[in-house]
Amino acid sequence: MNKTDVLLGLQWGDEGKGKIVDVLTPDYDIIARFQGGPNAGHTLEFNGIKHVLHTIPSGIFHPTAINVVGNGVVIDPVIFKKELDALTNLKVDYKSKLVISKRAHLILPTHRLLDAASEAAKGKNKIGSTLKGIGPTYMDKTGRNGLRVGDIETKEFKAKYDALVEKHKQLLSYHNYEYNLQELEPAWFEAIETLKQLQFIDTEHYLNEALSKNKRVLAEGAQGSLLDIDFGSYPFVTSSNTICAGACNGLGIAPNRIGNVIGIFKAYCTRVGSGPFPTELDNEVGESIRQAGREFGSTTGRARRTGWLDIPALKYAIMINGVTELMMMKADVLSDFKELQICTHYMHNGKTIDYLPYNIDPAYLQPIYTSIKGWNCDLTGITEKSKLPVELMDYIKFIEKETATPVSIVSVGPDRTQTIKMS
Repeated sequence: MNKTDVLLGLQWGDEGKGKIVDVLTPDYDIIARFQGGPNAGHTLEFNGIKHVLHTIPSGIFHPTAINVVGNGVVIDPVIFKKELDALTNLKVDYKSKLVISKRAHLILPTHRLLDAASEAAKGKNKIGSTLKGIGPTYMDKTGRNGLRVGDIETKEFKAKYDALVEKHKQLLSYHNYEYNLQELEPAWFEAIETLKQLQFIDTEHYLNEALSKNKRVLAEGAQGSLLDIDFGSYPFVTSSNTICAGACNGLGIAPNRIGNVIGIFKAYCTRVGSGPFPTELDNEVGESIRQAGREFGSTTGRARRTGWLDIPALKYAIMINGVTELMMMKADVLSDFKELQICTHYMHNGKTIDYLPYNIDPAYLQPIYTSIKGWNCDLTGITEKSKLPVELMDYIKFIEKETATPVSIVSVGPDRTQTIKMS
């Protein structure tokens, strides 16, 4: 029986997972998304065209792979329909390659309203939500009020929808939040009709049967490990388990069925929204990284905060995920620097530590840096490991030594062809 490989982000999201899934898909029969919702934005570039996926797995552009939306994902039918329409325009035959778990929860228009009302009420203490209704949907899931994909096929669907909307209206009245639900509902129900054209299946049975037949499965995560609801920088986190364990409960795969764990990280760090960020560069250097890396959210368009690579945070993510190999993205973004900084330790409450503690608020923790020589040359045209500059190889070796984990791929540009295998 085969095992499921897991691919996930090791930072605060936006690491470049979509590109790597796209690059690796020819090696797999099934790509399965295991958590998150349309707050994720996986960007792929090939044939001179940029594609952004929010809910659909990143293997959809390959002719052979089956793409599974797992039970741990929350689905906004309206956004999902837009993704399907975009695939139709590109003549992608998704109906034969895309299946959805009946256990996946649906995002209602009122979930989005509740998200906006809650964020507005927080004022300056806001989390930085994408306002896609993700949090309220997961709250209904754990509160046992949720509406699921499988409910669409039942006679009680509309009644369940109406009952949940009534609960949401009561909550919205507490917020004194103005809204017009009648404007939002027609597009939602139209999108439900589009969803009905796809296969709704028991993905836990489907995936385990596939593994028993020695099919190759890759579980695709969204967001990043430092945004995990349990192990991220709470409360400035997402509403799901973004770590490797999330693949088990987000797909129905047992822990002993996990194989390789592929950790994706940028050569530097970024973060969207609020929350502590130890190595943040709120200066000209940070702005130059932002512009060179086109660090603007693929879902929200918001400018991402930027900073130097954080080794203690990276080691933490490797530890809690059981990462077996690393893939470094966006090495080309740092090409203009003669000198780079890497955070190797923190000063925490007067002590030097080399691990990520419970509280990473800047009042308690400051980064300690090591300088390393930059490569200061254009990498985007390089296609072989042997042509990489020695300074970049030194940067990679430094990371491998600090994390005790091998780097198997280095990305030197956004296109799927700008991907260098290190072994």
